[in-house]
Amino acid sequence: MTLADLAGTSEIIICCGSGGVGKTTTAAVLAMQAARTGRRAVVVTIDPARRLADALGLDGIGNTPKAIAGDWPGELSAVMLDTKSTFDAIVTTYAGSPEQAERILANRFYRNISGALSGTQEYMAMEKLYELQADDAFDVVVVDTPPTRHALDFIDASRRLTNFLDHRLYRVLTAPTRGVMKAVNKAAQAFIRAVSKVVGSDVFDDAVAFFGAFEGMEQGFRQRAERVLELLSDPRTAFVLVASPRRDTVQEAHFFAAKLGENDIPVRALIVNRMHPRFTDRLPEAHRERAATLAGTELGALYANLADFALVAAREEQHLEGLADQVAPAPVVRVPFLPTDVHDLDGLDAIAAHLF
Repeated sequence: MTLADLAGTSEIIICCGSGGVGKTTTAAVLAMQAARTGRRAVVVTIDPARRLADALGLDGIGNTPKAIAGDWPGELSAVMLDTKSTFDAIVTTYAGSPEQAERILANRFYRNISGALSGTQEYMAMEKLYELQADDAFDVVVVDTPPTRHALDFIDASRRLTNFLDHRLYRVLTAPTRGVMKAVNKAAQAFIRAVSKVVGSDVFDDAVAFFGAFEGMEQGFRQRAERVLELLSDPRTAFVLVASPRRDTVQEAHFFAAKLGENDIPVRALIVNRMHPRFTDRLPEAHRERAATLAGTELGALYANLADFALVAAREEQHLEGLADQVAPAPVVRVPFLPTDVHDLDGLDAIAAHLF
């Protein structure tokens, strides 16, 4: 299957890789290609670095899909994940009543964790993916993830949430009517008093009030978390690994491909950006010898430069050999250095010419 096939048939495409390898640009190009096949595509970035708007030549991309005009028969929209707004919307959806939602949204503990708690962004990204995938307005959702090891958090977020909802401490904190201090044993009471001394009794009281207000909402969170896990392993979901030919980013790509394999998720395509051109199939040593015979001339300098390029290109291919074997039979697409940075739709078109 080619990249064009993935863009034309997949319902979810998740672009993964280390930082600075071109994931954001790749995600935008894949969504644009889907729109060019007549599909209704939306690209969402959960990377804290706001590069997607630059790549699309747009300002003001937010937490709701924004349509992008272009020469495609389908539709293209973009979303920049806003963690707190997404969390607020979920609370409102799952709450049993407007009053319960209001209690949670006004809680100081909730206001502190909704945008800053470790793992919150990754779970909200899963919620946004679920929301967009379930929206009849879109045929395909393309996701731009954070750098590699954080993207693993993105994949595991739903599983961690269900584990948390099953934890004894969570069940104690959400025990109805009994009150926390009545529901725990003396050892736990001592722990709670110690925590209160460290973080302050007000903070702890806010946390207790938050978990109390959360009562009854677990099932909605659990069901959607389980649905997201199903989506990630669905054959209509394609993981595209993005790398550059540098040794360190290739090692990161090895790591990520191995983790996906542990979860029985295949890499459906490998894209390697910023490859040095080969120019020639001759060995670098042959160009060095030719440069030596023409030493002191412009042609000699040209052969010396050609030898340098050939050597770098050969080393890049050596770096990629093992990675290509690891992701096989997924296609490997090489994208060369471009004359300029990608910051608008014309730049995305230049990338598309190499990808497709």
